[in-house]
Amino acid sequence: MKLDITKVTPFVGLDTINGYKVRATEALKTLEEGTCPGNDFLGWLHLPSSITPQFLAEVKAAAQTLREECDAVVVAGIGGSYLGAKAVIEALSNSFQWLLNDGKNPVILFAGNNIGEDYLYELTTYLKGKKFGVINISKSGTTTETALAFRLLKKQCEEQRGKETAKKVIVAITDAKRGAARTCADKEGYKSFIIPDNVGGRFSVLTPVGLLPIAVAGFDIEQLVKGAQDMEKDATLAAEYAATRYALYQTGKKIEILANYQPKLHFIAEWWKQLYGESEGKDNKGIYPASVDLTTDLHSMGQWIQEGERTIFETVISVENPEHKLLFPSDEENLDGLNFLAGKRVDEVNKMAELGTQLAHVDGGVPNLRVSIERLDAYNLGQLIYFFELGCGLYCQLLGVNAFNQPGVEAYKKNMFALLGKPGYEKETAEIKARLS
Repeated sequence: MKLDITKVTPFVGLDTINGYKVRATEALKTLEEGTCPGNDFLGWLHLPSSITPQFLAEVKAAAQTLREECDAVVVAGIGGSYLGAKAVIEALSNSFQWLLNDGKNPVILFAGNNIGEDYLYELTTYLKGKKFGVINISKSGTTTETALAFRLLKKQCEEQRGKETAKKVIVAITDAKRGAARTCADKEGYKSFIIPDNVGGRFSVLTPVGLLPIAVAGFDIEQLVKGAQDMEKDATLAAEYAATRYALYQTGKKIEILANYQPKLHFIAEWWKQLYGESEGKDNKGIYPASVDLTTDLHSMGQWIQEGERTIFETVISVENPEHKLLFPSDEENLDGLNFLAGKRVDEVNKMAELGTQLAHVDGGVPNLRVSIERLDAYNLGQLIYFFELGCGLYCQLLGVNAFNQPGVEAYKKNMFALLGKPGYEKETAEIKARLS
């Protein structure tokens, strides 16, 4: 993996970035020593190197049971409990997997990440008559979105497949000892995996939270972990990324746009947005994480990026080598005037669009970083995931915020429970009703 910041240095001097890189390296020592705020959630830091072949074998065995017993598997989780798995699965899957239905791999579906009645109705309708299983991911078991979906799915699975079979195809990924999901798993006899106490949800892709769904989808979790392990050995790139972000933030660049030129990376960006938004958005500080899929969004957001408010910078994820080869055809009539492209690979056209866009945006006052990976495979995704995780931890140390909590997330829950009349929220219910009257 490579990081290119040469399109940033015209805006922020290299000496400034290198100065912050020294501080980022010092921040790594703080993380290593566990002397930073939120130090009880540093389990992700050396998670890749702690993963054993025996553990991966256990995950793969559970995945194989679901693969053999199910036509579809629903992953119930929200935030970090589904975004990492979805990001990797979408990145590695055939873009039209949902149409192929080749019977080799179960269909992977996601629920528990919204409270859409139509979505849940349509999901449960789709699952009628199908041999499906569930991976329920929740440390507490009481997160509203996930608990609601799991209650529906558990009931339907038991009704369609019988309680004994349901026990084989429902897997819980939850706390080791406490919480509603743990109690349910122990009572029902589900196969279960533990969410480590010291790993927060948005850093949990390389725990069973991400590894089990990815393995069920048929992808190589050994290579995913190997990529992360290799990135863990050298913090240089992550420190440079953190330092460059911080240098740009100090000059008034308040929005980072993660851009990609490979449609399969859409949910990598969604995962990245949670990782950075939930980690750094505190104390009225932090870069706002946004994303675009290019070249698609050049026809919607391109004008704003080129000439809008100059508070933005871009980080481009570039895939050097596509998995397939497709040549642009010649056309005798040439009505579209594109015969000058005849014989070129489609990816060459895409790469020139990427380079041309980068040059235009830099000319328009938008600093650009470029993160490049060799190809879109499990190993390179493992590298990318750990690179962004470590970069996030280091950047938040520079920013002076606790990267590992999310106190602001609780505000909407308090209001929602009060409005729904949840027991124990009587005072809040009265207060919010008075406020709305």
